[in-house]
Amino acid sequence: MHVDDAGIASTAAQVPSPNCDARPDGAVVDLVVVHGISLPPGRFGGDGVLRLFTNRLDAAGHPYYATIAGLRVSAHFLIRRDGALVQFVPCRLRAWHAGVSSWRGRERCNDFSVGIELEGTDDRRYTRSQYQTLKRLLTALLRRYPIVDVVGHSDVAPGRKTDPGAGFDWRRLRSVARRPRGDMRGAVRTAARAYAA
Repeated sequence: MHVDDAGIASTAAQVPSPNCDARPDGAVVDLVVVHGISLPPGRFGGDGVLRLFTNRLDAAGHPYYATIAGLRVSAHFLIRRDGALVQFVPCRLRAWHAGVSSWRGRERCNDFSVGIELEGTDDRRYTRSQYQTLKRLLTALLRRYPIVDVVGHSDVAPGRKTDPGAGFDWRRLRSVARRPRGDMRGAVRTAARAYAA
């Protein structure tokens, strides 16, 4: 897998989302934010996430949908339970994934981050196939951008967001994600040891 100059991943299915815009002038993509999502909550394999990110979610399709149908959100990528990769927004553009957020004293993380959604819930383990795809995607992103940190949504929006949750094994990610020139394990969520306890 590789990510081209426009920020398109070569092996991703493309499902364009209108929920994006230009990054601020001079913005450098140096953060990856890992999320967890399932629609309806706790159900996998449907088209709810794709419909949400493309503004086609039917509010009558599920009781929960009525509470979120008006949202205008997206992420750059979604990794399905089987490891399939979907891209909604080119990385050169700003996806609307982190909301009110800050990291290392910088607010508006959407300006300088790539958002990766994993199909899942906070309390269920993510799959081996998802970690494999995430490894390939991170490797491709690291070749293209000067990524400094890989963190969870809960890290950039503490108290407001909890994903990807305890079901995400940060230790496993640290063991598989490596920079093309050297080791990137130090860049992966420094608080990962909290999940290992």
